[in-house]
Amino acid sequence: MTAHIEEITLDSLLPRVFAREELPYSEVWRRKVSFRRGGRYLVESASGGGKSSLAAFITGARRDYEGKLLFDSRDASTLSIADWQELRRSHIAYLPQELSLFSELSAIDNIMLKAEICGDTDMDRVESWMERLGITFRRDYPVGRLSIGQQQRVALIRSLCQPFDFLLLDEPVSHLDEGNNRIAARIVEEETARQGAAVIAFSVGNPIMIENPEKLNL
Repeated sequence: MTAHIEEITLDSLLPRVFAREELPYSEVWRRKVSFRRGGRYLVESASGGGKSSLAAFITGARRDYEGKLLFDSRDASTLSIADWQELRRSHIAYLPQELSLFSELSAIDNIMLKAEICGDTDMDRVESWMERLGITFRRDYPVGRLSIGQQQRVALIRSLCQPFDFLLLDEPVSHLDEGNNRIAARIVEEETARQGAAVIAFSVGNPIMIENPEKLNL
């Protein structure tokens, strides 16, 4: 892998499960679309439109698609397991809709596990994010005992604890109130600006934490 990935391109991409269906108009499926490092993107669709599938394709969790997915000019189908591990460790950060936290571990342990794997353990930054998002008092609680909104804040912080060129956010504010949404938006903007990274957010139309994004209908 190179020092940075500058562009992710979808070339006639389509989930195989949709291959025989007549789909509604889409600005993504079966088209050529590029996401560029430093950009701001909002991918919108109704439930079941394939938002989480697209995120899973980009992160390598699923490969059941037709067409091509390119990282710069490299076809994702040629990547080895080691390549995907490096991609997820150093280039693609992801906040999944289902959060994927370890319920028996504390909030801080969930965050630091990711930070240590990816080599980004700036504790001052982590503690600042926890304080700003109002979860410092829950840092040592098992995640399974936290509210879903608190869990979403933990998962957001965890997603930022790594180097990345692209940050994928799947329904990132579905359980946040307006105040925490604004705070989370500011943290995301600060960290992506610091790293020169892009944000690709996926939503069914909930208020989203990026300003003036390029919008695409899935």
